[in-house]
Amino acid sequence: MIKNLIFDFGKVLVNHDLQPLLERHFGDDEVSLIGFHKILSDPEFINMCDRGIIPFEKMIDGAIKRYPEYSDAFTFFKDNYLEEITGEIEGMHVLLKKLKQSGFKLYGLTNWSDTIYRVMEKFDIFQLLDGVVISCEEHFIKPEKEIYLRLCDKYGLKPSECLFADDRMVNVLGAKAIGMEAVLFTTTKKYIFEIERIFGIKIEQ
Repeated sequence: MIKNLIFDFGKVLVNHDLQPLLERHFGDDEVSLIGFHKILSDPEFINMCDRGIIPFEKMIDGAIKRYPEYSDAFTFFKDNYLEEITGEIEGMHVLLKKLKQSGFKLYGLTNWSDTIYRVMEKFDIFQLLDGVVISCEEHFIKPEKEIYLRLCDKYGLKPSECLFADDRMVNVLGAKAIGMEAVLFTTTKKYIFEIERIFGIKIEQ
């Protein structure tokens, strides 16, 4: 019997959009914007941030030394990072409250750098969670099995009693591989449909 609902953070609890922030810095310089965005979206850069090998600010310092032509952009990005997080996913705050009142335990499992603490302070939805596991603290990232098992060990959860939601299928499959039920998150409405299907309940919208 599933008792625990586990949520990814980005694109599940809060939305993020890097483009407007970069446009504010680069203006009409589209070539530089594209070049900088390519660096930030590089899987190696993202994974190093998420694994917490070194703190985010030191990562930025290292990137400035590696790409001095973007030193101002990296400093701007670091100083204005929270602007990338555009708000809570519509309807999720209300839904989590209803699920919590129904008796479910709510947990977070995210790949994120240590900037996540600033995000969690800003948005109230994170206060509804009964516990979290963050990749930068564990030095593992989804879909590695160790991070899912760390959540279970930390809070005494049985994988078979957990339903995990993530916006990336590779992470959904990672959860299933250790015995969790898991669904791909696309919208709040679709997640409600999955909840109603799995539990045979009706959620008022």
